[in-house]
Amino acid sequence: MSLSPHRIAMLGTGFIADFYTSTLHNQRSIDRVQAVYSRSKERAEAFQSKWNVMHGSDNMEETVNRDDIDTVIIGLPNHRHEEAVLAAAKAGKAVLCTKPLGRNAEEAKRMLEVVQAAGVFHGYLEDLVYPPKTLKAIQSVKNGALGKILWVRSRETHPGPHSDWFWDNEMAGGGAIIDMGCHCVEIIRNFIGKGVRPVEAMCWADTLVHPIEAEDHGIGLIRFENGAMGQFEVSWAFRGGMDLRDEVSGSEGTIWLNHWLRTGYEMFTSVGQGGYVAEKAEGDTGWLFPVGDEAAELGYTDMFKEMFTCLDEGTEPMETFYDGYVVNTIIDACYRSAKTRQWEAIELDIWQGDEDVEHVRTITEIDGKILIKTEVMPDGKTKQIFKDAKSGEISETLL
Repeated sequence: MSLSPHRIAMLGTGFIADFYTSTLHNQRSIDRVQAVYSRSKERAEAFQSKWNVMHGSDNMEETVNRDDIDTVIIGLPNHRHEEAVLAAAKAGKAVLCTKPLGRNAEEAKRMLEVVQAAGVFHGYLEDLVYPPKTLKAIQSVKNGALGKILWVRSRETHPGPHSDWFWDNEMAGGGAIIDMGCHCVEIIRNFIGKGVRPVEAMCWADTLVHPIEAEDHGIGLIRFENGAMGQFEVSWAFRGGMDLRDEVSGSEGTIWLNHWLRTGYEMFTSVGQGGYVAEKAEGDTGWLFPVGDEAAELGYTDMFKEMFTCLDEGTEPMETFYDGYVVNTIIDACYRSAKTRQWEAIELDIWQGDEDVEHVRTITEIDGKILIKTEVMPDGKTKQIFKDAKSGEISETLL
């Protein structure tokens, strides 16, 4: 089918809006940011000049309701997402929202319900499930290459976010967990399977370095209905740049993904590179790990390609507001657990996944004995370790 050009209203003029606009103007080419909104008229004008955008305004309603706009992209601080989604839905425009969808599940649920009621296309801009190697890894898992997925670990750490509002607990809805844990949670869901219901969470969070109300460190565990486990690690005080890593453990295999600190491009310089190295890099001397195409490596390229292709074809994208709602619900349980220091139920009022799932545990029984492990020994013989199904006695056999 032929591609349709889209005329976009970009809400926001900060770091993420720059990344989004750069990606959009450099990939399909036919999609253009036609109008931009900022709380500051001066920032809107500067954004217009930088990206050759025709219209700029400090009035959100005016920007969203322009006749020459068909798609709204929200790159605003977290506390303004709901306001922007309501405006886009009311105007009947397709709406794409940056992560996290809401500051909490209650906000996210309202946003999901309003776009569904309006019947507008909605996409959740969770870029870190869209890097090419992540998409390939997810497909490998779907193809059965790793067998049953048992455990997924996702880590994002860096020296802290760019803008002041991230550090405000009320505006952001939390600290490192809402900021980066939302990435990790959705990566975990994609590998374990979105149809598998998350049931409870255990989380530790603390403020170890920065003089703020929100947490700057967090570690969480998420238990899924089929017995699979997810684990995230986040920090706003990791030194040395940004560390993005994922590990997937299955009954038949393992995947390791290192997205950022080891990019395949390593350089040492004593005098400095002379400019920007990569997102969250702390300097431009010593050992550096530049990135060839940041938009692609962070998933923006494939994310927007899929979003607008689905918009053209009338299909649902890989990430929708429903996914954003599920993520917020899991994060809410993590924050409750960090306070109570116990497992907390994940309270999903809306569940669109599978009702019955197969447990990841597999039992192989041979002559009344349950096989625990098979291993080839140094002498070439095969050892099998068993548990007697009735007595529970452990024994081994050499073949």
